[in-house]
Amino acid sequence: MNKMRNKNIAITSLAACAFLTLGIFSSCTSSDGEVKEPAKKADSAAAPVATFSLERGRLSTNLYTPGELIAYQQVDLYAKVNSFVRKLYVDVGSEVKEGQLLVTMEAPELMSQLASAQSRVKSQEAIYIASKSNYDRLVETSKTPGTISRNDIDQADARQKSDIAQWDAAKAALNEVEANLRYLEIRAPFSGIISARNTNPGAYVGPSGKGSEFPLFVLQEQKHLRLVVSVPEAYTGYLTDKDEVKFSVKAMPNKVFTAKVKRLAGALDSRLRAERTEMDVYNDDRKLLPGMVAEVSLPLPAKDSTFLVPATAIVNSTERVFVIKVDSAHKAQWVDVKVGRSEGGKTEVYGDLKPGDQLVKVASEERRNGSAIH
Repeated sequence: MNKMRNKNIAITSLAACAFLTLGIFSSCTSSDGEVKEPAKKADSAAAPVATFSLERGRLSTNLYTPGELIAYQQVDLYAKVNSFVRKLYVDVGSEVKEGQLLVTMEAPELMSQLASAQSRVKSQEAIYIASKSNYDRLVETSKTPGTISRNDIDQADARQKSDIAQWDAAKAALNEVEANLRYLEIRAPFSGIISARNTNPGAYVGPSGKGSEFPLFVLQEQKHLRLVVSVPEAYTGYLTDKDEVKFSVKAMPNKVFTAKVKRLAGALDSRLRAERTEMDVYNDDRKLLPGMVAEVSLPLPAKDSTFLVPATAIVNSTERVFVIKVDSAHKAQWVDVKVGRSEGGKTEVYGDLKPGDQLVKVASEERRNGSAIH
């Protein structure tokens, strides 16, 4: 009986100790948790923020845009008068010199017009010679008083002037026919390459829309090309005359060509909102062909120094674009900016800023305007 009583007393004592130990452990854990959690929050609020000092700099970038190679000079050659092709002296791919004969044509009706014009010139010349001789005789005779009236002399003078005018008109008509005959020979207006031929011997040709839908020949100057690029409006202020550009073509992807800016349109295309820019390309080996599409790299150097900031310092929200400046009271101040070009992790910004301002390096909308910054 005593043994049972002692055993119960021992079990009761053991249970009491267990509950006491659990209570102590729970009290310690709760106490530690209440102390440590505020400490973590305090540490988080006091965490330092990375900032940098605002400085000016120059940012040089490149604009990669497609361009087109075109012939420096190109002309479509048509027949001036309605005629028939007699002989062709060149073909596609022929290299010609300035003034070289390309094609001859024939027009029988022009020969008859030539003969008629020549006859008219001779006839008018004879009429003028006769009227002038008559006038000269009257003038000579009038030197004897009372032989010839003044009215007869004036009429003879008017007749000879009319006849000489008719003679001049006949000579002008002859020159016109002879000029049309010269159009039966087409010569190269400049040195180049025949890139297209649309006629054959015996074909009826004439001015555009009157016998010839297509030109007889297309002549291109291929040793001197133009590289044409449309520069978007946002970049027109950076490109200047004589800037050197680099470009490549798909036909020779491993070769880089260079050219210099020669001509700026000085106005924007109404459809593309871009400025036409031309570079001269010298192509003596004729490896580059008119019509090729080029990948062009245009240098866009900065003209004036601007503020440069890391891309992470700019917050682009749905309502505004801003950076976060740290004021003298260590408060966050949102400053609206306009963004320029970007290159190598740096971005141009324009706003109410000055050199030496401290900006948050990694900015976000979570850092509210006016909040404390450590």
